[in-house]
Amino acid sequence: MAALLIAGFDAAGAAYLPAMSRVAPSMQLGAAAPRVGRIGMDTEADGDFGLAPGQKYGPTSPAHLVAPGDLPWTNLEKQEEVQLVKAASNDLREPLGADMKNDEIFVSKDSIHILKHHGSYMQQNRDLKKKSERDQSYQFMLRLKVPVGEIPAQLFRELDDLSNKYGQGDLRATTRQAFQLHGVLKSNLKQVIADIANAGSNTYGGCGDINRNIMAPPVFFPNNPAYSYCMQYSRAIADLFKPMTESFYELWLDGKKAEKVEYWQEDIQEFNLDEVRNFDNGNGIITGHPVEPLYGRTYLPKKFKITFTVPGDNSVDLYINDIGCVVIMEADGKTLKGFNIVVGGGMGRTHRKEETFARAADHLGFVKKEDFFEAMKAILAVQRDHGNREVRSSARLKYLVHTLGVDKFRSLVEKYHGKPIEPWVPLPEWKFLDWLGWHEQGDGKLMLGVNIEQGRIRDTESAAIKTCLRLLVDRYDLPMILTPSQSIVLRNIEPKDKYVIEGILKEHGLKMASELSGITRKSIACPAFPLCGLAMAEAERVQPEINARLVAKLESMGLGNTEFVTRTTGCPNGCARPYMAEIAFVGSGPGTYQLWLGGSPDQSERTGYATDIFKMKYDDLEATVEPIFAMYKSQRNAADEAFGDFCYRMGWEAIKAFSESYSPGGWATLPDPYAPALLPTPSGSVGIDAALLKTVEAEASKRGLDAATLLDSIVREALDAE
Repeated sequence: MAALLIAGFDAAGAAYLPAMSRVAPSMQLGAAAPRVGRIGMDTEADGDFGLAPGQKYGPTSPAHLVAPGDLPWTNLEKQEEVQLVKAASNDLREPLGADMKNDEIFVSKDSIHILKHHGSYMQQNRDLKKKSERDQSYQFMLRLKVPVGEIPAQLFRELDDLSNKYGQGDLRATTRQAFQLHGVLKSNLKQVIADIANAGSNTYGGCGDINRNIMAPPVFFPNNPAYSYCMQYSRAIADLFKPMTESFYELWLDGKKAEKVEYWQEDIQEFNLDEVRNFDNGNGIITGHPVEPLYGRTYLPKKFKITFTVPGDNSVDLYINDIGCVVIMEADGKTLKGFNIVVGGGMGRTHRKEETFARAADHLGFVKKEDFFEAMKAILAVQRDHGNREVRSSARLKYLVHTLGVDKFRSLVEKYHGKPIEPWVPLPEWKFLDWLGWHEQGDGKLMLGVNIEQGRIRDTESAAIKTCLRLLVDRYDLPMILTPSQSIVLRNIEPKDKYVIEGILKEHGLKMASELSGITRKSIACPAFPLCGLAMAEAERVQPEINARLVAKLESMGLGNTEFVTRTTGCPNGCARPYMAEIAFVGSGPGTYQLWLGGSPDQSERTGYATDIFKMKYDDLEATVEPIFAMYKSQRNAADEAFGDFCYRMGWEAIKAFSESYSPGGWATLPDPYAPALLPTPSGSVGIDAALLKTVEAEASKRGLDAATLLDSIVREALDAE
């Protein structure tokens, strides 16, 4: 994963980004490049990272130059270790091919890097305390490539069966709308990958230094042209940017093609994407590499993430992606005009290293539909040729955009594209949508968004999620869409089956959207322990408790109606997008977290900021957030000012000063300028059961009300509903 630090805030609460450190003198690019250089920044070793025979353009020979001094890296004299591993891999074949033939239960260090491009990570069970036991716990996680999160019924059945037979008995929905299958042994890896491919899916493109899974809103509106184009072009880019090496079929399918074509290919045949991929506009997009026309010998500097959406729908966290594309329709609402494009977003950072940071994407501009594929190829080519391959923690596109500035970056894209990027088309405000609950598809059928806390599909004492989903898929043949918030949308439900399906969900312990707290609905977490090798603290396994404790604290302070986006990660790499959250907890050590505040409630156009609470103990959660909640309650500028907007407006220095002077319980004596109005002395009375009255009083207190006011509002709402 990327290891990257954040934008800070000045005393006035205004955002700033740290300047990129100048790690090497800038050189004119495009000259003849040496093919032997040093590995990494501090260690030296011979390594070949030049172009492949026949390749004309790439990181050591860019098609277009940048001005001297614009970039502090050149990629000519040195490249970091992973680049050399890719260069020596023979198009992602070795040493993985050799390692898969031996009897070891693990693969070598170099194979780990190559295996990621095939969709798998090697892991160990870190819950095991003895090294001897951990050394016998090697296992592999597989991540599928499922553009826009679509999972047909037959694929879910296959994955469910594979997880039971070869995995640890569960599936995990990721924050990029893909499924992960954990616990596969090396001896079974080939069989599982082959079975997934033969079922019409795949794992290549799930990980590695290539384009990752394409995100889009987790909905199915077949009669809505904007959403339909959004899904279609998402699938098209997933195919356009796939690696072309035959190594996947050679290693996992004995050189044969899969039994089924990927199910999402049917929608994109009209684009003739093989021709689009190989089309050479003469401006340096096409590398000349005999196998990888877009990627070349060493693929991209690091992972590359793309999302699509429609105006207003920010269910996808648009601004955290390397590229984000927004569908723009003509005035008739039926014809596709083109796409607004953002570039340079990304989450990963490293604690206490300010040269690494989280970053919200910049607006690049608008591209007409007829130019869209070439423009996307041009952006990828710019990152391929100019991204930092010397320092891996600074390799993502966001560092290139940040270092050049978006205007110079745009000019560079235009050189590869051969056309200008047009001005950004104004958009309505973004809304963060989770798509939980019931929705009409527009074709007479229904969708149902089902919350899966932290994406873990398994059976527990409280909820038999896995059994329930398999029952629904088998009985109704329901396809599903994975959401960017780790939940699931079941689609193509007949209206006559609505309440039966709802009953089945409840029988298995799954809650409907209306039964969930807003904080639970808006929370996500990375897996962290026990299998992630980078985890410093728990995340997935503690997020439900964090949610419950936050809700309890808010209710105890009369803020029970307050909700916000909250996220937890086990390390600073940012897999659960914590730096966009209104409040986030980022693992900084065993049982400790760095506190982040100030993200947008709609996840738009800014990151949050790091506080100087770097080692918040897990047990100190309530004591840490109480003064912040108290300040919010007493100093927000409107009844509906979002918590994240408040924290962003106030800035950390003001919040810190308030917290340092705060005494526990002090919120009770602070004025609340937007407290709900209470009823005057009631003019009448009604009888009520004493036990029920206690319950009403408790619920009223959570909302900052008294019992009479709450009862009055409930009765009035009920009468209005009738």
